[in-house]
Amino acid sequence: MISLSGQRGDAAGVVRDRSGSADSMRGTARLKRGFAHMLKNGVVMDVTNTEQARIAEEAGAVSVMVLDKLPSDVRRAGGVARTASIKIIEEIMDSVTIPVMAKCRIGHVAEARVLASCNVDMVDESEVLTPADESHHIWKWDFTTPFVNGARSLAEALRRIEEGAAMIRTKGEPGTGNVAEAVTHIKKLNDEMRVIRAVRDSGDKQDMIRLAREFRVSYDMLDQTAKLGRLPVVNFAAGGIATPADAAYLMSLGCDGIFVGSGIFSSDDAAERARSIVMATTYWDDPDVVCEAQKMIDERQSMLGLDVKTLDLRMQERGSTA
Repeated sequence: MISLSGQRGDAAGVVRDRSGSADSMRGTARLKRGFAHMLKNGVVMDVTNTEQARIAEEAGAVSVMVLDKLPSDVRRAGGVARTASIKIIEEIMDSVTIPVMAKCRIGHVAEARVLASCNVDMVDESEVLTPADESHHIWKWDFTTPFVNGARSLAEALRRIEEGAAMIRTKGEPGTGNVAEAVTHIKKLNDEMRVIRAVRDSGDKQDMIRLAREFRVSYDMLDQTAKLGRLPVVNFAAGGIATPADAAYLMSLGCDGIFVGSGIFSSDDAAERARSIVMATTYWDDPDVVCEAQKMIDERQSMLGLDVKTLDLRMQERGSTA
């Protein structure tokens, strides 16, 4: 069942097509969120070229995310990180049969329109790239193409959903190979979900109004989410996932799937690691299978990883106050 909590009747991105006597609709909340539901229990892999995209597809990824640089390279290079080359995006779209996503900068409506125009399957308004607007995200209801957004908490997630996001990913800390922040964020979201469910179940509407004001979302959005007991859209984990065990752990915390970036292609055993993380994501609740997946990788070939506490640049904080 696809929840339509928070959908808007005035969404400009809904397009009606007519072919003969038949009508069809594109860009509805049901279609956008339905696409995200089709990716559940799968892995979306960051790629920068057609070779990486083919490795991801052969490993069993449900989608690829096209970037100009992997998050670890973005962190190393510094400067301004923008959306990927349209030429590269189109080459990757021609080289694989799975859905292709691409990132735009937070608040950069024109970049998002360009990506939608080249027919990517989903746009990621991403903190990995340098934000174009520090105080506003894109109003995603104006787009026919579905969007995914990052969040560090339930409040952030619900604000992005009210803006039209069809999918949420916990931010983690990209490009570090350190899963700690991703774990922190999904646990925080789960804790806050338990709080709003308890308040709703108590019948205290005044306290629900207080929480809605605190979260900066509508009462209806908060109430419907509390009733569901989960986000009304698919929620993937992201940021710092580098091993099959990382992926399995996050799935066990209630995530619907995994985004993995630098953890794959910044390692020396990319193809094997990609396959192992897909296996562990699919069979996360079977320790024997996760053990077999873990045997497929060599820890000596893993990306070195970074201590999040010592980072000068914390990408997860970009866009979090909007």
